[in-house]
Amino acid sequence: MIEKHFILDGVEPLIFYGAQNANLRMLKSLYPKLRLMARGNMMRAVGEEEVLQDFEQKLNKLIAHCVKYNRLTPEDLLDIVHGGKTEVESSESVILYSTGGKAICPRNEHQEQLVKAFGSHDLIFATGPAGTGKTYLSIALAVSALKRKSVRKIILSRPAVEAGEKLGFLPGDMKEKIDPYLQPLYDALEEMIPPTRLQELLVQNIIQIAPLAFMRGRTLNDAVVILDEAQNTTPSQLKMFLTRMGMGTKMIVTGDITQVDLPHTQRSGLVHGLRILSHIPGISHITFDKGDIVRHKLVTLIVDAYDHDTSSASRDDDASSQA
Repeated sequence: MIEKHFILDGVEPLIFYGAQNANLRMLKSLYPKLRLMARGNMMRAVGEEEVLQDFEQKLNKLIAHCVKYNRLTPEDLLDIVHGGKTEVESSESVILYSTGGKAICPRNEHQEQLVKAFGSHDLIFATGPAGTGKTYLSIALAVSALKRKSVRKIILSRPAVEAGEKLGFLPGDMKEKIDPYLQPLYDALEEMIPPTRLQELLVQNIIQIAPLAFMRGRTLNDAVVILDEAQNTTPSQLKMFLTRMGMGTKMIVTGDITQVDLPHTQRSGLVHGLRILSHIPGISHITFDKGDIVRHKLVTLIVDAYDHDTSSASRDDDASSQA
């Protein structure tokens, strides 16, 4: 009899073992000649060498399926163990699968351009109106790169600028004070990484979420670094962020230049950066428009209405100045 230990690397145990350990019980029934014990992300198997070899091959396929799709149904388990699914299904357009098993892939031409640019450029600017999926898709690309082990960490940042309203004093420690500004980033990650695994990655600093001010003085190597809401940076802040880039790092800067929340006396670093960096080779700029909006259909109508109102106000101002 031989004993072997296996680590469920990158897998959420609750997903792998199933609700009330249903998958684990099924696995035991499919391998009656093995004694299987599981605790957390560790499995122990005792049995004859030949049976253990077959079990290890199938276990690796089950782990690969679970890592890619963030799910493992009893049907999936049976198909893989019995040889119906010999390998993880592939699709060139799918970036990764959400925790609910939903395929995350580009949904329009500009999103496809962002995916292609990520493969060929180290610095990408993605600008356009709210709801076009700039940030969500960027985070999906980062999580996919981390899963493939092409980078060692993900760093997500946002400038801590209030969107018009004054929030006043926020109680709690530093993390509790800044988390409200960073919540949209957490929301996206929670859709892509099982909760226990996400918490582990955050504790280990493999995924870091921090306000822009925390970037100063760092050199960021072997990472995907995303700056969200970059229209709310000043030119000096954006310069500071961009010059953090180290070896093996990709940066994505997202923002909407029509929604600047800075005081009127300050220039947007995003607008300034796009103007002075556009000629540099190796930098990609994808411009999304209202036709790319993938949120509720009302969002497109709302953006249209505000654009029309802004144009009307500009014409009225011009007429007043000429009068």
